Amino acid sequence: MEFELDDDQIAVEDLASQVFGSLAKVERVVEVERKEGGFDATLWQALADAGILGLALPESVGGAGMGMLGLTTILQQQGRRVAPVPVWSTVAGAALPLAQFGTETQVERYVPKLIDGSVVLTGAFDDTPGASPTVTAIRKGDDLVISGEIPSVPWAPIIAGVVVPVRCDDDSVAVVVAPVDATGVEAVPVAVTGRGAEAAVRFTDVHIGAEDVLPGDGEEIATWTRRRIRIALAAVQLGVCEETLRATAKYTSERVQFGRPLSTNQAVALRAADAYLDTEAIRLTVRKAAWLIDVGREDEADSAALVAKWWASRGGVRVGLTGQHLHGGIGADIDYPIHRYFLWGRQLAFTFGGADATAAALGDVLDTAPPIGAAG
Repeated sequence: MEFELDDDQIAVEDLASQVFGSLAKVERVVEVERKEGGFDATLWQALADAGILGLALPESVGGAGMGMLGLTTILQQQGRRVAPVPVWSTVAGAALPLAQFGTETQVERYVPKLIDGSVVLTGAFDDTPGASPTVTAIRKGDDLVISGEIPSVPWAPIIAGVVVPVRCDDDSVAVVVAPVDATGVEAVPVAVTGRGAEAAVRFTDVHIGAEDVLPGDGEEIATWTRRRIRIALAAVQLGVCEETLRATAKYTSERVQFGRPLSTNQAVALRAADAYLDTEAIRLTVRKAAWLIDVGREDEADSAALVAKWWASRGGVRVGLTGQHLHGGIGADIDYPIHRYFLWGRQLAFTFGGADATAAALGDVLDTAPPIGAAG
């Protein structure tokens, strides 16, 4: 594969950089966290108006057909600005599976509104490898009655519904679009490391009509979606690490101690070099996994997505610690920008499983997965 972006992807990168750069400055992010509940509705609408929310979706549903490479390019720019909007959870967790597996009616009902920003859905596919979905369902003809709790749903306070796999009473898995404003749904806000708007959502005998059940094998849909979510999370982490590294290089080059810049200290340079290598490892594994998805090599993409997520978890934490360490005392100041990148880096590292859980999941598929990059 070619690891450099092509002209169309560069144009996407420039557009996303312009929107996030103009509307997600540090002062604005702080204001959103403190006064607006952690969701920047203004930025979200700007992304929709610029066509960014639909770039990754197929042209057949009104998107631009840019695929996972297009989405990761957008998410990378979001990470550079730690912009508080639900791009990964809405596009990778809801819009993409609806576009791929939804009925014509489901696509017409949801996808245009996801693209124009008027409706926000999020995906809740996080799980412990090998564990059963935490939400169960009883079949009532073609309808379902669901119960159970999702411990943490991204952006739950502002969404209309959640796309979630459920374990049915016949031991099958179905993926449903569950409303969060229905009778029997309770959402309790939870504080998370990255300061995002999240909540624990509990369902008690909530009726889901057949029109909100995605057709097909729920296990297959969930696996397909988790693959894309892992890559999306790693792409956000890439942007977080890039900006952490840039800010750290700037600070250590300008901060003078004992008559010389900190960056001329060999120990500082070596620590920064390690952070650069971790960042590049995330970049290369994200792009490889996204490319495999886009060319239809799903079997290889399964393990490649886990590799990218492992690097995002292990390397992302190391880069965050390096940024704080090399900023010295100011790195621990919660009002200083580098601290926000540290928090986002840790949140992303442990969302969808930390490095150890991801390595365990990767180990489970290595015996049967084709080598990454094998001939198609």
